[in-house]
Amino acid sequence: MLHRNNQSPPLSERAMNAPTNNFTIGLKSPRPLAPSFERRRLQIYLLLMVGDIGSLLIGFVLAGLAYFGDLPSSMALFEMQLFLPLYLTLAFYQRVYSIEALESRNFAIRRLILSMALSAALLVFVVFYTKSAEDFSRAVYALGLVFSLMLMIALRFCMFSFLHRFIGPTALNVLVIDDGGPAVKLDHAYRLNAEEHQLHDFKQNPGALDRLGRYVANMDRVIVSCPLAQREEWSFVLRAAGINGELVSESLHELGAIGLHREQHFTSLAIAAGPLDLRARILKRLFDLAIAIPALICLSPLMIIAALAVKLESEGPVFFVQRRLGRGNRFFPMFKFRSMRAAESDADGTRSAAKDDDRITRVGRILRKTSVDELPQLLNVLRGDMSIVGPRPHALGSQAGTKLFWEVDVAYWHRHSLKPGLTGLAQVRGFRGATDRERDLQDRLQSDLEYIANWNLPGDILILFRTLAVVVHDRAF
Repeated sequence: MLHRNNQSPPLSERAMNAPTNNFTIGLKSPRPLAPSFERRRLQIYLLLMVGDIGSLLIGFVLAGLAYFGDLPSSMALFEMQLFLPLYLTLAFYQRVYSIEALESRNFAIRRLILSMALSAALLVFVVFYTKSAEDFSRAVYALGLVFSLMLMIALRFCMFSFLHRFIGPTALNVLVIDDGGPAVKLDHAYRLNAEEHQLHDFKQNPGALDRLGRYVANMDRVIVSCPLAQREEWSFVLRAAGINGELVSESLHELGAIGLHREQHFTSLAIAAGPLDLRARILKRLFDLAIAIPALICLSPLMIIAALAVKLESEGPVFFVQRRLGRGNRFFPMFKFRSMRAAESDADGTRSAAKDDDRITRVGRILRKTSVDELPQLLNVLRGDMSIVGPRPHALGSQAGTKLFWEVDVAYWHRHSLKPGLTGLAQVRGFRGATDRERDLQDRLQSDLEYIANWNLPGDILILFRTLAVVVHDRAF
C-alpha cells in the first residue's frame, strides 16, 4: 500500500474497492489532497549535495592516509578542492540532483558515475594542459575518486531506503481525474471522479474552478481521462490552473505518440524516434571500431586458415554472401565463410540449418560449431552495415515453424531500429540455431526488443564477454 495515507488530509471515507497502490477520493475535500513535496525535494537535493561533498572530503582524506600516511594530507585536500567545483557543475548539468534521481535509483547511480567520470577526465586534461603534473599525485587522485564514489553510491542506497520508509514509493504527487475517458492504470496516484465532484462547465462555474484548484494544489502531475468532446474544456482549465496537466487519449496510445510538434500553421504528433541519440550512436560506433579493427588483425591468421580449408574441401567461393535485413528494414549483403556445398547454398534462407543438415561440409560443420564462419562479418562492421552487438540479422525467407518471421509477430519489424550485430542478448541467452517452433522466434524477439529499449554501452561490453562462453554451443549448426 502507498505510505502517504498518514500524510494526506483526513477524508471522510475511502472507496472500498480502491485499487492497490492508489488513492480513490470519494467525497469533496475543502483542502488540498496532499502536502507539497516540492520543499521536501529541495531539502533532499541539498542534503544529498552536502552528503556528496562530505563523501569527496572523506574519500580523498582516506586516499591521502592510505598513500602518504598523513591525516589529513595536504595533497589530497588540494586535489579534492580542484575536483569539487567541476563535479558540482557537471552534476547539476547531468541531473544528479533532480526528480528523476529521486524516482529511480538506477538513474541516480548512472548519472552519478557519469558526472564523476567526466569531472575526473576534465581535471586530468586541465592538469596536463597547464603542465602541473609534478604537483599532482595520480595515486591519491585515483584512490580518492574510488573511495568517494563508493561513499556516494552508499549514500544513495541509504537515501532511497529513507524515502521509501518516510515518504513513500514516489517523491511525486500525481492526481488522476476520471471524467468518463479510457481507464488509467497508474500506481501511487490519487484518484478523483469528476462527475461525483461536479467538475464540469468550468467557464461558467467559478465554484467548480475553486474545487478543482483545491484538488490540484501541490500536485506535480495531473492526468485527466475524458471523452473527445470534453478535451477542449479540460485543456482550457488545466492551462488556467498553471499545473503540469495531461489528457489521456486512446487513439494517441494506439498510434504510440511520443511528443508534440507545433509549427506556425499546423500541429503534429511525434510517433517515432530512433532508439539512440547522436551521442549514443557515436559511442556505439567507436566501440564497434575499437573491437572490430584489432579483432581483424589478431584473427587474420585464423581467417586465412579457414578460407584455405573451405577452398580446398569443395568447389565454390570462400565467402557466402547473403541478403539480410538490417537497420531500418533495409537489405545489406552479409558475409560468412561458406559452410555448405555451393550448389546447395540457400540464398534466401528459406531452409534453416539443422543439426544433421546434409548440405553442410565437414569443414563447414567445424566452422559453424566454433562460430568461426561468422568472423567475416567483422568486415560488415567496418562497412557500417552491422555492429559488434545487436539483434542478429535474418534472411528474408527465414521461418519459425511454417510461418515467416514477421507473420509470427508484427513487432518483428521493430527489431531493425538498430544495426544488427555479430552477437546479441538473444544469443547469450541461448536463443540461437533453428527456429522449429514459433516460440523459438518469440524468445529471440523478446530479447532483441529488450536490448533495443535498454541499450547502454556497459551492456554491450557485458554481452561481448558473455559471448565468449557461448562461442561453442550445442545449437551452433
